Amino acid sequence: MFDHVRARLARLVGPDTDLETEPTVGLFVDGPNVFREEFDVDLDDLRDVARNLGHVGVIRLYLDEHATPGLIQAAEARGFEVIITSGDVDVKLAVDATALAGDGTLDRLAIASRDTDFKPVLEHAGTLGVETIAIAPGEYGRSDALRNAADEAITLES
Repeated sequence: MFDHVRARLARLVGPDTDLETEPTVGLFVDGPNVFREEFDVDLDDLRDVARNLGHVGVIRLYLDEHATPGLIQAAEARGFEVIITSGDVDVKLAVDATALAGDGTLDRLAIASRDTDFKPVLEHAGTLGVETIAIAPGEYGRSDALRNAADEAITLES
């Protein structure tokens, strides 16, 4: 495990590495838990948070089959890759985030959710040397378990 982390660090700050290079960020948004009336989350705010974290390599919004066409169109217009599942989005999001954190694609993994199911994803990514960020959809949508598992926590203001 530590060999993987050392190799990743060597790639990031090796002799041929430009220290000014931005880290690659992956933002994974749990749509059903984030886009709720009580939170009033804006797609542009989420995109801006990802951009402030580094170079956005992956920006995905996970939705279930009940998502409105308007939300899907708005997300795609703002550069999100929309993933629609036939049921609970948690498993698909968790598998995708874990895979990309593990294959060296990401330097920073950000998950926007209030669901504690993603705690193991953040913990695993951290063991691989990937910096982790938990994004809460609002003060009342913050998960203490996600916040404590992540290297950084961000709460979106409504």
